[in-house]
Amino acid sequence: MYNAFIMKNNNHFKKIHPIFLFVLLLISCGPNETGVEETTPRTADDVRQDFSNLNINPGINDISLETITNNVFWKFRIVAPDNASDTNKRPLIISLHGGARNILPDAHKSSGCILSSGFDTLNAYVISPNSDGKLWFEQENQAQVLALVDLASTYLHVDTTRIGITGFSDGGNGSWFFSQYFPSIFSAGIPIATSYNTSSNGSTPRIEVPLYVIHGSEDELFPLETTQAYVDASIAAGTDIEFVIANGLTHFSNCSEYLTYLQDAVAWLNTTWN
Repeated sequence: MYNAFIMKNNNHFKKIHPIFLFVLLLISCGPNETGVEETTPRTADDVRQDFSNLNINPGINDISLETITNNVFWKFRIVAPDNASDTNKRPLIISLHGGARNILPDAHKSSGCILSSGFDTLNAYVISPNSDGKLWFEQENQAQVLALVDLASTYLHVDTTRIGITGFSDGGNGSWFFSQYFPSIFSAGIPIATSYNTSSNGSTPRIEVPLYVIHGSEDELFPLETTQAYVDASIAAGTDIEFVIANGLTHFSNCSEYLTYLQDAVAWLNTTWN
């Protein structure tokens, strides 16, 4: 159902610009909690100004950014490299946490696995948003993810030709989704432990963004055979996919057990971008 909605509206999401950001921010927020319409609403320029005023230091920065609606916030983590500059622009990785409809207020802070797995060797910005209890493909989270990419690209030293997205479980579904529908923004996707059907109305389209898909052979939530079938169909449609089976790993295997697979994914990412 959501696939059909996005495919129908896909042309409206091809390019981020200030007006688009305004629309994204607008649709992501509604009336305040009392149901009373704000008399002096915030604007997209307010959000941009607030982001530009953030003191983002190398390392971990946990941020709460007020959106276009007063007292409605996006919570996210930015891990910033230590030597980014106008002459040394760095890649950007969007890392989507797992747990469908995860309501944990600190879900976005579970970035340790990604960072310890070799992504730190990219010397990249890593931004981990909080889903706020919604699925990643829902309109509010489309708005959040795309607006954060836009803000980071505008105010941080981001190499916009090297923007990747990764995630585990529901975050992996989000990685597939954003790779499929926003190829003008993302240039690589690394879905992990997920099962995503790219087809719509019986047809499987080619995804323009190259993907490195990691899946545990013993995954209890998403059987390997199901994920393999989706991957094979997408490859047959012309998608560039490196499919890696993590032998013996389950959906709930410890992060450290995925470590070597994630390190290989980083090596693939370097090759893909270079």
